[in-house]
Order: sequence, then C-alpha cells, then structure tokens
Amino acid sequence: MKKDTQCIHSGTFKDRATGGVNTPVYTSSSFEYLDATCNVYPRYFNTPNQRAVIDKLSALENTEDGVLFSSGMAAISTVLFTFLKQGDHIVLQRDVYGGTYHYAMSEFEKFGIDFTFVSNDIDEIANAIRDDTKIIYIETPSNPLLKITDIRAVAELAGSKNIVTAIDNTFATPINQNPHTYGIDIILHSGTKYLGGHSDICCGAALGRKSMIDKIMNSAINFGGSLNASTCYLLERSLKTLSIRIERQCANAQHIAESLQQNSMIRNVYYPGLDTHEGHELAKKLMKAFGAVVSFELNNSKINTDTFIRSLKLVTPALSLGGIETLICQPATTSHEKMKEQDRLSIGITKGLFRLSVGIEDKDDILADIEQAFENG
Repeated sequence: MKKDTQCIHSGTFKDRATGGVNTPVYTSSSFEYLDATCNVYPRYFNTPNQRAVIDKLSALENTEDGVLFSSGMAAISTVLFTFLKQGDHIVLQRDVYGGTYHYAMSEFEKFGIDFTFVSNDIDEIANAIRDDTKIIYIETPSNPLLKITDIRAVAELAGSKNIVTAIDNTFATPINQNPHTYGIDIILHSGTKYLGGHSDICCGAALGRKSMIDKIMNSAINFGGSLNASTCYLLERSLKTLSIRIERQCANAQHIAESLQQNSMIRNVYYPGLDTHEGHELAKKLMKAFGAVVSFELNNSKINTDTFIRSLKLVTPALSLGGIETLICQPATTSHEKMKEQDRLSIGITKGLFRLSVGIEDKDDILADIEQAFENG
C-alpha cells in the first residue's frame, strides 16, 4: 500500500463484535491469561491499542516492529541505555534536540558511558569512532537549524564496523523520509509532534528490526515508559491524516521560506527546500519533501526579537511543534535553553534565531502575520 493508504488502514484492530471501522479503546489494565498466547499488560507494550499504533508506524517506516512510549525522550533514553553500558562510547551529532543534548550531558557520565559530539560531516563522524564505540546517533533534518546528514553514508560506515545506528526522524516524519530503507537500525520519533499532530498528546516511538526491538522491549519493560489506551487511540486517529497534513504543511513551509528569504528584516533563512541551503542537494536525494519547519535569524540591527514575537497575532509563541496550528519559538530560551551559551553559539543558535513550525492554515495568512509583526516591531 502507498503511504496515504497505510495511514488509514495499516494496523487497525478490527472490531468483530460490532463491525466498527476503528480500533476499539481497550481500557483494561488487567487481561485474562489462562488461555492466552502471551501475558498482555500495558507495561509489556502489547495491548491491542499499543499494537495497532506500532503496526501502523512499522508499515509507514518500512520496519519489522517497534515500541510505543509515553514520550519522545522515553524512547530515546530507553534505546540508548539498551545498547550502552559502563565503558562504552557513543558518537552523537552535536546539533540535536536540546532534550537529547541535555540527557547525554546529564546522564552518561554517572553511568560510565563516554560520548563525543560531532558535526553532521561524515568524515568527522568517522574520525570520532573508537574501538569501544557502540552507537552512532544522528538527527536529520536537525533541530533547529535543519542540517542534513548523509544517512546512507552513516549507515554504511557503521555497518562496516558493527556499530548500531539510531536516528531521530521526528522532523522528516515517515511520510518524507524512511531511514531504515537506507540502512539505519533504529528510527526514533517524538510522536508528540507530527504523528500526534494536534498539540494534545505526548508520546514517542522506536522502530526497527524485530531482533533489535526485542532487546529494546526488555529494557522498556523495566523502565516502564508505556502509553495508556486512550492516548494510543488519539495517536492512531491522528496518524490517519498524517500524510495529508504533512503534504499541506510542507507546501506552506516552502512558500513561507521562499518569501522570508526576500525580507530585509531577516539575516538568514534555514530550510532544506531552498537551493541556498547547504544540504539542499542531499535533502533532494533523501526526502520526498523538505519538512514543515522553517528557522530564520532576525537582523538584530533592524528589529527587536522580543517586540517581534509579541507582535504576532495568528502565529502562536509556544513550546513544541508539529501541530496543525503554526507555532513559533526562540530555541535559545526554549528547546535549547539547557545548553551552555557558548555551546549554543558554536552551532549557530543565537538569540535572534526563531523556529517556525508551519501549520495547515492558509499560507498567505501565516505570512501576512509575520510581515505585520516585522512592521509593528
């Protein structure tokens, strides 16, 4: 099935009792076991509602299996602690989600895990590998500067050295990019963003080969970051419109990025769909479309950042991203607030940088609001 069809039909648990077309919400935390083929329990990640979502996501990402979590960070931390132990080493892309960066800085050292942050350049990644390197972790497009990493090259490099690869595919979504097809072992999502898509649920997912998912599952059961049936239902409902939402959001983002590039109030626009973006040609090879996040840096000599963001009327200054409404945030004071200032500046996250999560509103309305904020700022 094509993506549009998979979004709607893959994984649906058929209600034979009533003939309902949607997966029923199984609210039970207790399930009978005497004649069951396995012990079903929410913390074992195997209830009907959990499995329905994972089966749909696995179809969309071209993977064999997966695990559904209560947040994106639950997925990331569980996966990394599954394959890392005391004395191991991990190579991470430097420009990753701020929560991932803070997790590495806060947790690895206390568990005796060594780590190296690198750019998205394949040669720098290769040079950082050691004999005790167990994982290479990347994020592409990255948050918030939308840098593009050569997924195929990373997979080939890691495969030649028997190193596990993991990617945060949140910004691309399974609609625009399928890293498992290029050889990446584990695909991670903060489902709170585009998979949920309505700014009303918190969840995460890890997807990959069944042999690896089985290992992750063993750790996940111990860590306990499972998702309840009601949220599973909301997530499955949202996934049915993922493809059409992403198509609209990406088209809006392309239009807005091209328009902002011509505005004198802006110093830089970061969007892989622009031919001026350093990763544009690579993104064309890896992605179906270029995503729905546009980041831009204001010209501080012409406009005050605080006045600008407070002048917006339609676009909402808010945390997170990926919803049907257009949101904006200042990464230096939100998603990457916990990074040291010198570390933020070293990867280009200035106080004038804004991350625009483009929604499904009329593209000209979104753009008009940004332009009037420039005028009133």
